[in-house]
Amino acid sequence: MSDSSKPRIYAIDFGTSNSLLAAASETRIFPPVPLDPAAREPSILRSILYFSDESEWFFGDSALERYVAQGMRGRFIRSIKRFLPVQSFADTQIGSKRVRLEELVGIFLREMRVRANLHFGADVRRVLLGRPARFSDDPESDAVAEKRLELAARFAGFEEVAFCPEPVAAAYDFENRVSGETKLLVADLGGGTSDFTVARLTGRDATEVLAIGGLPTAGDVLDGSIMRHKIARHFGSEVTYRVPFGKNVLKMPIPLVEKLCSPADICVLARSDVMHFLREVQSFSLGEDDKERVDRLMCLIEDALGFRLFESIEATKRALSDADAARFSFEYPGIDVVDDVTRREFDAYVAPHVARIESRMMETLELSRLTAPDIDLVCTTGGTARVPLVQERLHAIFGPEKIHGLSSFHSVIRGLAERARALVAG
Repeated sequence: MSDSSKPRIYAIDFGTSNSLLAAASETRIFPPVPLDPAAREPSILRSILYFSDESEWFFGDSALERYVAQGMRGRFIRSIKRFLPVQSFADTQIGSKRVRLEELVGIFLREMRVRANLHFGADVRRVLLGRPARFSDDPESDAVAEKRLELAARFAGFEEVAFCPEPVAAAYDFENRVSGETKLLVADLGGGTSDFTVARLTGRDATEVLAIGGLPTAGDVLDGSIMRHKIARHFGSEVTYRVPFGKNVLKMPIPLVEKLCSPADICVLARSDVMHFLREVQSFSLGEDDKERVDRLMCLIEDALGFRLFESIEATKRALSDADAARFSFEYPGIDVVDDVTRREFDAYVAPHVARIESRMMETLELSRLTAPDIDLVCTTGGTARVPLVQERLHAIFGPEKIHGLSSFHSVIRGLAERARALVAG
């Protein structure tokens, strides 16, 4: 590839679950890079890191494969994007040293950059990063998250860093597909955040953004709802126990159960003080069934099975998009859990979260000074957009004829690449 045909800027969609990278020069856009050639969709690198006992880093699908092959030893990390706005989360133990959060994210972004540089035979040091409309409802935490992401990009070797809201990027991806003026709502409903953009398109490479909004509630929270209401009881969330010489019957502490029900936080339970507490709960539990449930929980934590457990939960959630019921199944030595979840149960579990997502969407629409009848098209992207209750609410508010599903994974990165080209073209 000649220097004149090489990219000058990368566009990165760093997601809670999946990440993509495209590129641009002044005159063209390059398609998403095959960051993970062995994956089912090579352009998607799963946002997973694994640090082995041999002090090696692995990423994406190979991180999961190597983690299993190594007997689930070492440090396995997922959903790290969710911690960016958490100001109390400064660093974590990786091997023998403490690693700052922005350095950890930077390691992942650096791997994306290295793979893209090899693909293009280039050394690109400019990047346009997608970011949620809101990392957090707290403005200070939102600003902290963006600054951390910038520092991570610089750690990865990028010298010029710019940002574009992810739902705005999705709107740009759509602008050349319309003729005449179109008032558009983009709902980008992913794993960690739900983001919205209201825009006016003219179909002539012109997009007027009227309002953006979002909240940190999306697919991971819905998965956590299935865990909380259906699966967690198999792992001791409803255990009762009584300490020696005590009179009161105690229950599993709520903060511990909340971490158990979070795909991002379940790894935090692998601490010596937590395990000591669980052994005491098991000893003092009031029934043999409860002892068995706590034993499952300790096995889950000690063998670092949280990721696999939530993979099974997510598979159940996806199955409920097309069926009235689905079976959750998780098998492992010491753990054998099977439970059925109906669509009606799932809708009840996630209804409060879907209501919050809907409320923020309507607030964003109000900021644009438009109403639902004014909107010509509603473009949805992200896996959470396929949840039946979400679809039902969108149909009820806008009408099914206005709903248009974009590519679940590629609409944001294509829009980011368009904006990146505009940046280098000046």
